Amino acid sequence: MNILLQAGAEPPYMNLIFIVGMVAVFYFFMIRPQQKKQKEQQKFSDGVKKGQMVVTVSGMHGKVFEVNSTTVVLEIDRGVKVTFEKSSISAENTNIVFGPKKEKKA
Repeated sequence: MNILLQAGAEPPYMNLIFIVGMVAVFYFFMIRPQQKKQKEQQKFSDGVKKGQMVVTVSGMHGKVFEVNSTTVVLEIDRGVKVTFEKSSISAENTNIVFGPKKEKKA
Protein backbone atom coordinates (compact mmCIF):
# COMPACT_ATOMS: atom_id res chain seq x y z
CA MET A 1 0.00 0.00 0.00
CA ASN A 2 2.85 2.41 0.79
CA ILE A 3 4.35 1.83 -2.66
CA LEU A 4 1.16 3.00 -4.38
CA LEU A 5 0.96 6.18 -2.30
CA GLN A 6 4.60 7.09 -2.93
CA ALA A 7 4.37 6.54 -6.69
CA GLY A 8 1.78 9.33 -7.13
CA ALA A 9 3.53 11.88 -4.92
CA GLU A 10 4.84 15.00 -6.66
CA PRO A 11 6.19 18.26 -5.28
CA PRO A 12 3.46 20.77 -4.32
CA TYR A 13 4.94 23.54 -6.50
CA MET A 14 4.26 21.48 -9.65
CA ASN A 15 0.53 22.27 -9.35
CA LEU A 16 1.31 25.98 -9.08
CA ILE A 17 3.53 25.85 -12.18
CA PHE A 18 0.75 24.07 -14.09
CA ILE A 19 -1.85 26.68 -13.08
CA VAL A 20 0.45 29.59 -14.00
CA GLY A 21 1.13 27.92 -17.35
CA MET A 22 -2.60 27.54 -18.06
CA VAL A 23 -3.25 31.21 -17.22
CA ALA A 24 -0.43 32.25 -19.56
CA VAL A 25 -1.85 30.12 -22.39
CA PHE A 26 -5.33 31.60 -21.93
CA TYR A 27 -3.94 35.14 -21.90
CA PHE A 28 -1.71 34.86 -24.96
CA PHE A 29 -4.03 32.74 -27.10
CA MET A 30 -7.48 34.04 -26.14
CA ILE A 31 -7.58 37.30 -24.18
CA ARG A 32 -4.78 39.30 -25.83
CA PRO A 33 -5.86 38.67 -29.47
CA GLN A 34 -9.46 39.54 -28.58
CA GLN A 35 -8.36 42.85 -27.01
CA LYS A 36 -6.28 43.66 -30.11
CA LYS A 37 -9.21 42.90 -32.41
CA GLN A 38 -11.50 45.07 -30.26
CA LYS A 39 -9.07 48.03 -30.47
CA GLU A 40 -8.84 47.66 -34.27
CA GLN A 41 -12.67 47.61 -34.53
CA GLN A 42 -12.93 50.77 -32.39
CA LYS A 43 -10.29 52.53 -34.49
CA PHE A 44 -12.13 51.55 -37.67
CA SER A 45 -15.49 52.76 -36.31
CA ASP A 46 -13.98 56.11 -35.30
CA GLY A 47 -12.35 56.51 -38.74
CA VAL A 48 -15.47 55.99 -40.87
CA LYS A 49 -15.85 58.84 -43.37
CA LYS A 50 -18.53 60.09 -45.72
CA GLY A 51 -18.48 58.30 -49.09
CA GLN A 52 -16.82 55.14 -47.76
CA MET A 53 -18.36 51.77 -48.65
CA VAL A 54 -18.99 49.65 -45.54
CA VAL A 55 -20.67 46.43 -44.42
CA THR A 56 -22.62 46.18 -41.18
CA VAL A 57 -22.47 43.29 -38.74
CA SER A 58 -25.83 42.10 -40.09
CA GLY A 59 -24.50 42.07 -43.67
CA MET A 60 -26.04 45.31 -45.00
CA HIS A 61 -23.84 46.94 -47.65
CA GLY A 62 -23.95 50.68 -48.10
CA LYS A 63 -22.19 53.96 -48.68
CA VAL A 64 -21.69 56.29 -45.73
CA PHE A 65 -23.94 59.29 -46.30
CA GLU A 66 -23.54 61.05 -42.96
CA VAL A 67 -21.42 60.50 -39.83
CA ASN A 68 -22.60 61.62 -36.39
CA SER A 69 -21.04 61.13 -32.97
CA THR A 70 -22.54 57.67 -32.32
CA THR A 71 -24.47 56.92 -35.51
CA VAL A 72 -23.86 56.55 -39.23
CA VAL A 73 -26.40 57.09 -42.00
CA LEU A 74 -25.89 54.61 -44.84
CA GLU A 75 -27.31 54.98 -48.31
CA ILE A 76 -28.16 51.43 -49.32
CA ASP A 77 -29.85 52.40 -52.61
CA ARG A 78 -30.62 55.66 -54.35
CA GLY A 79 -32.74 57.68 -51.96
CA VAL A 80 -32.86 54.90 -49.32
CA LYS A 81 -31.03 55.93 -46.18
CA VAL A 82 -30.80 53.91 -42.98
CA THR A 83 -29.30 54.95 -39.64
CA PHE A 84 -26.97 52.51 -37.82
CA GLU A 85 -24.91 52.70 -34.66
CA LYS A 86 -21.20 53.12 -35.40
CA SER A 87 -20.52 49.94 -33.44
CA SER A 88 -22.58 47.95 -35.97
CA ILE A 89 -20.13 48.70 -38.80
CA SER A 90 -17.92 45.63 -39.19
CA ALA A 91 -14.25 46.28 -39.92
CA GLU A 92 -13.64 42.61 -40.68
CA ASN A 93 -16.53 42.23 -43.16
CA THR A 94 -15.78 45.58 -44.81
CA ASN A 95 -12.16 44.59 -45.37
CA ILE A 96 -13.21 41.21 -46.79
CA VAL A 97 -15.71 42.70 -49.25
CA PHE A 98 -14.04 45.99 -50.23
CA GLY A 99 -10.41 45.33 -49.28
CA PRO A 100 -8.43 47.15 -46.63
CA LYS A 101 -8.72 50.93 -46.60
CA LYS A 102 -5.67 52.47 -48.17
CA GLU A 103 -4.29 55.62 -46.59
CA LYS A 104 -3.29 58.41 -48.97
CA LYS A 105 0.26 59.58 -48.42
CA ALA A 106 0.74 63.34 -48.32
